[in-house]
Amino acid sequence: MEEGNHSVVTEFILSGLTDRPELQVPLFLLFLLIYVTTLVCNGGMILLITIDPQLHTPMYFFLKTLSFCDLCCSTVIAPKMLQTFLAERKDISYIACAVQMYCFLVCVAIESLLLAVMAYDRYVAICNPLLYTVTMSRQRCNLLVAGVFAVGLVDATILTCCTFQRSYCRSNIIRHFFCGIAPLLPLSCSDTRINEIVMFASTCYTVVIPTVTIVLSYVCIISAILQIRSAEGRLKAFSTCTSHLTAVGISHGTLLFISFRATSSNSMDRDKTASLFYTLIIPMLNPLIYSLRNREVKDALRKAMKKVPRNS
Repeated sequence: MEEGNHSVVTEFILSGLTDRPELQVPLFLLFLLIYVTTLVCNGGMILLITIDPQLHTPMYFFLKTLSFCDLCCSTVIAPKMLQTFLAERKDISYIACAVQMYCFLVCVAIESLLLAVMAYDRYVAICNPLLYTVTMSRQRCNLLVAGVFAVGLVDATILTCCTFQRSYCRSNIIRHFFCGIAPLLPLSCSDTRINEIVMFASTCYTVVIPTVTIVLSYVCIISAILQIRSAEGRLKAFSTCTSHLTAVGISHGTLLFISFRATSSNSMDRDKTASLFYTLIIPMLNPLIYSLRNREVKDALRKAMKKVPRNS
């Protein structure tokens, strides 16, 4: 490639969700509400688990980490997205685009792997309850979370470096509302086959393997639950898993759709919808799923509300 024949891209333009002017303000207000709700719900979950001693268990330690990850994921995407609804010029610098992509990829990898760790926690709690406190010790939990973060950071570093080592000298308009790999690579004038290989490998060890791990864990969990003689005992055991199963179904279902979507002229529009759901809607839903379907969280919230001083 002769660089003299091209103008090298130094910034990108985000096309956003839609180019219809009449929708910009309503969408801004809608997603501002979603973002604020995400901050309040996830921040509240982190605070509640931190201050209530009864929630100082491995399950809630992982849940607090998940809430932190959801908060970060939404914060990486939402502010810039909200700006594009109102700004005349929807530009993002080359460096800012790389940083946004890196932070988003870190959050995606960590959340996917963390949900697998949470499935393992439920497996130990139900299938080996007598060894639970030993197996899921504080040191083990810290090591699991540290490992998840390490894999997420390494994965994001590899993907981001591979993406931004390409030359971008065609159009600088990204047909998306944030800097992702899929909408960015078509703008490259370099060979992107190595990127496709790296993305496939990343999908295998950050999405497919965790999904298989979760499925196998729940096969063992369901088998153990069915062996419980009393209906009340089966219901109690399964109730500890329903919130996690719901979160896994929504999160991994969306991730798998994004990862293996069909390539067509409409694939980018479908990718926008799925990405919107994953980056903004799921981070808002997760704390609601875990709080509304969890008696211990609701009890802790009631106790915390009673301690709030009220003006007479």
